Amino acid sequence: MRLRHDTGYAAGAIACEARRIARDLGGNQVATVGSISLAPNLVNVIANRAVVTVDLRNTDEALLQEAERRLADFVAALARDEGVSVSGRKLARFEPVRFDPAMVDLVERTARRLGYSTKRMASGAGHDAQMLARVCPAGMIFVPSAGGVSHNVREYTAPEDIAAGANVLLHTLLDLAT
Repeated sequence: MRLRHDTGYAAGAIACEARRIARDLGGNQVATVGSISLAPNLVNVIANRAVVTVDLRNTDEALLQEAERRLADFVAALARDEGVSVSGRKLARFEPVRFDPAMVDLVERTARRLGYSTKRMASGAGHDAQMLARVCPAGMIFVPSAGGVSHNVREYTAPEDIAAGANVLLHTLLDLAT
């Protein structure tokens, strides 16, 4: 084992560390390793190449930077300790934004007027509204997912909840148009 430079091990260690960082920071910090691919991808051959995607998100920019720093420090130490080389590239990186309070209030009032329950939620996910919020008033309408599970293959939203969200969107836009 002392002679191995196992990129598969390094990939797994990065995945575990990303999760540990998210749990350690808590709050709205999340970490997702959505893809790990190994080469040559054979049962009894040590991987000599690994590609790992890590998605770190937080609604607080300072905490997001802390998570990024911690992961970068870990990866550098891992590469040194395991004798593997590491290179990285950012696929996307956007600072968190706060939505326009008047827009958020309008969405909430509209939902209540239509008889729907409301809950204000922060989203660390990247959405078009995140980009638009930099240049115009923006907000988001969330609908419930069964068991609160989202961004997961088990995610399910009932058709009536989707219709309720579309209804809130329609009436919010009608209010904005008048």
